[in-house]
Amino acid sequence: MTVFKRVAASAAMALSLAGLLATSTPSLATNIAGAAATTPVSAMTVSGINAAELAMVPQSARATMSALPDFSQVSESDEDSEYASLAEAVADQDDIASSEELRCLAGAIYFESQGEPLTGQLAVAQVILNRTKSGRFPTGVCDVIKQRGQFSFVRRGEIPSISPSRSAYRTAVAVAKVALAQAWDGPAGKALFFNTPGNRPGVRVQKVAAIGNHIFYR
Repeated sequence: MTVFKRVAASAAMALSLAGLLATSTPSLATNIAGAAATTPVSAMTVSGINAAELAMVPQSARATMSALPDFSQVSESDEDSEYASLAEAVADQDDIASSEELRCLAGAIYFESQGEPLTGQLAVAQVILNRTKSGRFPTGVCDVIKQRGQFSFVRRGEIPSISPSRSAYRTAVAVAKVALAQAWDGPAGKALFFNTPGNRPGVRVQKVAAIGNHIFYR
């Protein structure tokens, strides 16, 4: 929240409170205004507003402002925390796979959906994360990916090594971070399976979405 917004909000609320006090108990309002007038501006701490900002507020309203919320805890990033697009969310991530869970998820995204649109890569990540919460699959990301018979790229229970310098892998890491942080709502919803067109999973499923070269089911 900008300084102007904080001052304006505090001043408006304070003036309203002062008006109510003046209407109901004139003597109390007079005493409060008098107390505010005798307190040096530099000594007053009101709702996170500093002395320079406080000087912009009518002196008679300052005393009542001490009961207002502390706007100093609100930052510009709090107001604009959402991304405008998935591409923006992905671009905002670094490409360092700092945990085993992240490396596993990025590896699955890389092997299963490199070259797919970002929405398709995020949907693959969603399927894996959905499985960890479903009660039908292992609860760990790496365990879901390495589960026997689930992902064809897994070899002897391990994910093949990938050069971290590859552009597609760096993108996969960023998409994995977006998925783990739930920074963007992907189109796969509660999907638990995906496959290429013409190859339905070997269980009874319902189609959720078709993205790129994959169809997602739940």
